[in-house]
Amino acid sequence: MPTCQKCKQQWRWKQTIRKMFTLDTGMICPHCGKKQFLTTRSKKKSNLLVFIIPLIMLLGVLFSVPPLIILICIALSSFAVISVYPFFFELTNEEEALW
Repeated sequence: MPTCQKCKQQWRWKQTIRKMFTLDTGMICPHCGKKQFLTTRSKKKSNLLVFIIPLIMLLGVLFSVPPLIILICIALSSFAVISVYPFFFELTNEEEALW
C-alpha cells in the first residue's frame, strides 16, 4: 500500500481505490492533505497490469474461444487488476516524467 512521503502514513486499500479513479495527476493524502504523485516505476508497473485485459481479448479471438467465456475472463481479470492495483502504488512528492 502507498505511503505518503510527507507524513509517512500508509493509505488504506479503500482510500487508494478512491484516489485511483481521479483524473488529476496528483492525489491528495487523506492524512495530511498534501499532494502526492505516482512514481515513474509505479506508472510503468500499472501500465503492464492494465495490458492484461486486451491480451485476454486477443487470445480469445486467436483461439476461437466463445464470446461468453471471453466476457467472463475480462470481467474477472478487470476485478483482479483493480483489486491488486493499489499494492503497486508508490508515491513521491514531485511529479516525475514517464520516460
